Order: sequence, then structure tokens, then C-alpha cells
Amino acid sequence: MERLQTALNKARTQRSRSEKTVAPTPHTPPETPHVAEAAWLELPEIQLNPRYLHRKRILALQGGPAAAPFDILRTRVTLLAQSNGWRRIAVVSPHSATGKSTMVANLAFGLGRKRGIRSVVIDADMRRSGLGKLLGQKGHIPMSDVLEGSVAFSDVALRYRANLIFGLGYGASRSPSEILQSERAKEVLKGIETTYMPDFMIFDMPPLSAGDDTLGFLSQVDAALIVVEAGSTGAKQFDIAERQVAEQTNVMGVVLNKCRFLSRAWGQEDAYY
Repeated sequence: MERLQTALNKARTQRSRSEKTVAPTPHTPPETPHVAEAAWLELPEIQLNPRYLHRKRILALQGGPAAAPFDILRTRVTLLAQSNGWRRIAVVSPHSATGKSTMVANLAFGLGRKRGIRSVVIDADMRRSGLGKLLGQKGHIPMSDVLEGSVAFSDVALRYRANLIFGLGYGASRSPSEILQSERAKEVLKGIETTYMPDFMIFDMPPLSAGDDTLGFLSQVDAALIVVEAGSTGAKQFDIAERQVAEQTNVMGVVLNKCRFLSRAWGQEDAYY
């Protein structure tokens, strides 16, 4: 823990001294709110099993004391994004099994409980496509078909309430890196923004160590959130991941996941008001 915290502080200091903020990608959607609202309501509503989600550690669905850490994360992400004009946010990790997709799901439902903010969450990990399974969903269309333009996004999109959309794919792709970096994928994402006008698009990305999928895609987002695992992610792993992300986009912050030993300075009150 101490070595990881030292690495975090070192990376933060170096970044503030030597790096300039990467300008947001120009992909602001046009002002057509009524058309966007109609497109949202046409999507099928996602069917969720609260007990199943609770077993999977998806705690932000209903809110309450258990959701407090994710609500804090939601608010910090929202404030940072709004103050910097960031719309596209990638969630990355140095390696697998950090709990990244679980964190994405909790962040998504936290945003879904916040009125006035519309979010689209896309499972961009075409090597595993685990977000749908995590949410208890079944399907057969891979996200690669959507990003290649052969299947409409509306065919894989599921709506939660009136302000959250999950874009879920199923099955692995043989060439995820090439698809994510293609011009066609860029056009598809712009089309999603034009149609649904989300305030935020959140991408659940493959681990950085899995290949060049995430590295090749980071230039298309405004910022990235790095998820590391307490007791597993080494200081060197984090340092490499932070530098890789910072070379392509803005580092929004770091989430220290699966940490059971926090001081009061890092956690929140046990009591709930």
C-alpha cells in the first residue's frame, strides 16, 4: 500500500510539472433534445434482478449506505468532467481482475440515479464482453458488429429508467484492436452521440496489458479513470499504466479498488445521515 501510494504521488507530481492538459475531442452533439428523448424512449428497458446484482457487488442500483463510496466517485467524476468539458470517459486498468467492470456498473447506476444527467455506458472490452454477464443479461450480438456498422446500436442498447443506456455486446472478437481504431468505429460513436445526446459516454475498456486495444482507443476519449487493485497492482505496473494513459488523454484519477484497510482520511463515515 505504501509503495503504491508513493507511486501515485510521484506520478501526480510529475504529470503536473511536465504535461499539459489534453484538449477534449471535438464531438459535442447537436442541440436536438426532443429527437434524442424520443430515441431514448424507443429502446427496450433492461430487466434486472436486484438480488443477483447484489451478489455481484453491484451496490449502487438502489442507493443507500452501501452505495456511498460509489456515489462519492460519481460526484467527483461528474464535477471533474463538467469543469473540463469532458464527455467521453474510458475506464481502464493495468491488468485483469481489478474489479473494473464492477466499478463501471456501480458508477453507471450511480449516474442513473442522478436526474438531469444522461449517460451511455459501452462495453468496449471485446475480448471478454463481461459487462452484460455481470448485469445478468444474455444476448448473441458482439459489440464488434456494432462498431463495424453491420448492426445498429439500438439492437444492443438497453435503457435503465430515462437517463442511462447500456450498450452490451456478447462474445469475443478476433480483431478488437483494429475495430476500435477504425474510422468506421469513430463514425458509429459519433452517430450514437448525435442520436442520443448523452452528457457522458463511459467505455469499459480491456486491461492495458491485454494488448493495444485500449492504447489505440484512448485518443478518442477526453479522459480516463484508472482502476488498480489493492494488494495486487504493483507500483511499477501503475506507473507504466499512468504514463501510457497520460500520453494519449487526460488522467481523470485513480480508483484504489478492493481495499479493506482505509484510514478515515480515505473513507467515509460508517454512519449514514
